[in-house]
Amino acid sequence: MSATDVPARDPAPATEDKESLGSFAWFVVKLALAVFVFRAFFFSFYSIPSESMLPRLWNGDYFIAAKWPYGYTRWSMPFSLPLIPGRVLGSAPKRGDVAVFKHPVDRVDYIKRVIGLPGDSVALRGGQVVLNGQPVKRVRIGDFYLPTTPNSPCVLGRPATGSDGIAACRYARFRETLPGGRSYDTLDFGRTPQDDFGPIIVPDGTVFAMGDNRDNSMDSRFPAAPGGGVGLVPQDLLVARASAMVWSTDGSAEWHKPWTWFTAARWNRLGRGI
Repeated sequence: MSATDVPARDPAPATEDKESLGSFAWFVVKLALAVFVFRAFFFSFYSIPSESMLPRLWNGDYFIAAKWPYGYTRWSMPFSLPLIPGRVLGSAPKRGDVAVFKHPVDRVDYIKRVIGLPGDSVALRGGQVVLNGQPVKRVRIGDFYLPTTPNSPCVLGRPATGSDGIAACRYARFRETLPGGRSYDTLDFGRTPQDDFGPIIVPDGTVFAMGDNRDNSMDSRFPAAPGGGVGLVPQDLLVARASAMVWSTDGSAEWHKPWTWFTAARWNRLGRGI
C-alpha cells in the first residue's frame, strides 16, 4: 500500500470528547452558582448540636431556615463572604421568632428564640419572663418525655419511661405566651441562678434571645464569650429564621452499617414546622 493509500483518521471523536468535557464543566459551574444563590438568598441548612432549644428542637435535628426575613449581610452569605456592604433589605425580627445568628464574638452559628426587641425591658423572676414590667403568661402543662439516645442522654432531667415503654428523660414543661399571642413550650429544671435576671433595656439594633430549655441555654442572660453566652445580639448578625425540619437522627447510626442510617432516623419529626 502506498502512502496515498493510508486512510485518514477521523478527528471527530477527539472534538466530541472536548465538547462533552466542556459541557460538563459548564453544567458544574451553573449548578454551583444555583446552589450558591439558593443558600445565599433563599434557604440554608443547619443542624442542632445541643439541647438548648428543647422541647421544639432536639439534638440531631436538621432544618432549613429562610434567609430573606431579616435581610442580607455578609454573615448571611455562604462562608460569610464579604459580598454585601452593611445590611440590605433588612427588617426587624418579631418576638417569638426562632432565629439563626452569628455569635457576637466567635461568629459561630447559634439558634435561639427572640424574646426582647429594641426598647423592651426584659427581666426574669423565678424563671418567669417579665417583659416591659408585665409577667409573660406561663402555664404548667404535661411533662415532656425525651427518648434516651446517644444524641440525648439523660443528664439534667429525670430518668423515666415514656408511654411507649422506651427509656426517656422527663422534664417539667410550660406553655409561654408572648404579647401578641405567640405561644411555645419551654422546659424548667427547677430553681437555678439564671431564673432571676435584670431588668435590662434592649438597645437599638439588638435583640434579647433565649433558649427554650431555660436552665440549659447560654443565651442573652450571659455575657458574650466564645463558646458561651451570647449577650445582646446585634441585628446585623441575624442570618435566617428557622422554618421546617428536614431530617432528624438519634445518633445511633454507624457508617459501616448502612441499615442503621434508617433505624436511627426520627421519621415522625420530618417536615415539622418550627
